[in-house]
Amino acid sequence: QVQLVESGGGLVQAGNSLRLSCAVSGRTFSNSAMGWFRQAPGKEREFVASIRWGGGHTYYSDDIKGRFTISRDAGKKTVLLQMNNLRPEDSAVYYCAAGNTVITSTIRSSSAYHYWGQGTQVTVSS
Repeated sequence: QVQLVESGGGLVQAGNSLRLSCAVSGRTFSNSAMGWFRQAPGKEREFVASIRWGGGHTYYSDDIKGRFTISRDAGKKTVLLQMNNLRPEDSAVYYCAAGNTVITSTIRSSSAYHYWGQGTQVTVSS
């Protein structure tokens, strides 16, 4: 069993930065993937970024590439999402997710992840 707890959301002005953190408890595997997804009101949950627990290979959605950076600290069992140059359209609830065996072709799909955090609100004002 894996438990995930997000923190770091808040209200910021456009152009500013936020860093989200996801604390991971429970067993992880080298082929595990940790992901960040977001969901705005009235919209589907969408992929933001993910990282392989072993090896650290990263994947990003085109919407945030170059502005967001995902990283992990294996020792502290924490996954971070550094969000720079935020835009109003980035406003959403951001969810941390974990999947024990995630193949590359599905790493951007929410259905590939078995464990989810409770979400943290990010609001970007214009």
